Amino acid sequence: MAVVEVGTVSRAAEILRISQPAASKLIQDLEADTGLQLFERDSGRLVPTGRGMRLYEEVERIFGGVHQLARAVEAIRREEHGHLVVGTMPALSGPYITRVLSIFRARHPDVFVSVEARSSQFLTEAVLLRRLDVVMVISGLEHPSVIGETLNSPPAVAILPCGHRLSGKPEITPADFDGEPFISFSPSSLMRRKVDAAFEALGVRPKIVIEATTAPNVAEFVAAGFGVSIADPFSMEVVADRVIVLPFKPEIRFDYEIIRPVRARNSNLVADFVEAAHTAAQTTSIAPAIVRSDGPAPTAR
Repeated sequence: MAVVEVGTVSRAAEILRISQPAASKLIQDLEADTGLQLFERDSGRLVPTGRGMRLYEEVERIFGGVHQLARAVEAIRREEHGHLVVGTMPALSGPYITRVLSIFRARHPDVFVSVEARSSQFLTEAVLLRRLDVVMVISGLEHPSVIGETLNSPPAVAILPCGHRLSGKPEITPADFDGEPFISFSPSSLMRRKVDAAFEALGVRPKIVIEATTAPNVAEFVAAGFGVSIADPFSMEVVADRVIVLPFKPEIRFDYEIIRPVRARNSNLVADFVEAAHTAAQTTSIAPAIVRSDGPAPTAR
C-alpha cells in the first residue's frame, strides 16, 4: 500500500521506518507468497500491475474496516469513560445537585453528565437495570448487585414565611406549631411519617392546609405564605432567601442513600461523583436563622 500511494520504494521505506533494502525484500516476499507479479519497473520506478492494483484495492478495503473498528472502539471508550448518567430525587435536584456537579466538574471538566430527576422507586429500578450509573434516593436498596451508602444531611428544620410571628423564637417545637396552618408532605412520604410521629409524641396534631408530593412544592407554598412546615434543609434550598429557617426539636434525621452498581461501567467517575456528593452534603445554602436581640435575621442564608 505504501509503495502504491507514494510511488517509490525509498519513500515507502521512510514512511514505514525501515531501510530501502528491507522494503524491497518485503515486496519480493509478498510476490512469492501470492504467486502474483504486483509491480513492474518503469524508468527505475515500481509501477503496480493490474493484479497489483486489484490487491491494493482489496487491502485498502480491509484496512478501512480495521480503522473503522478502531474508531468504534474509541467511541465506546469515550462513552464509557466520558459519560455519567445520574439519578436524583426531585428534593435534591436543585441547589444541592448543582453543588455536587460543581465539585465533580472541577475534577472532570470534559465529562458529559446526564441528570434524571425521578421518584426513588423509579431510580432504584433503573440502577438495578444499569440504566443509571449512580442514584440518590430516600430509602436504601439491599441487593447483591448494588452498593449503598448513607448521604448524611443536616437535621430537619422549621420553615416559616418571612415575617411570621414565630420568627423570633430560638427554636421550634411541635407545640409552637399547634393550630398553625401547616404545609405537609404526602401521607406516604418518609418525612411526613417522621413529622407526624414527632407531633403525636407530644399529643399535638398539625393543622394541615395543603399537602404536596414534592419538596419544591412544599418550599414554594411556605415561601408564598400559605403556612409553615418541617423539612430537611437540602430539599428547601430552592427558597433559601425567601423563608425563615429555625431549629426544630425533637431532632428529626432525614438521610438519603447513594446507590451504584457493584461493577459500574465507569467506576472511577462514579467514585468521584459519590465523593463530590458527600463533600457537597457538608454545606447547605439554608440554615437556621441567627436570632438576635432585636429580632430574627431577615433571611435564612
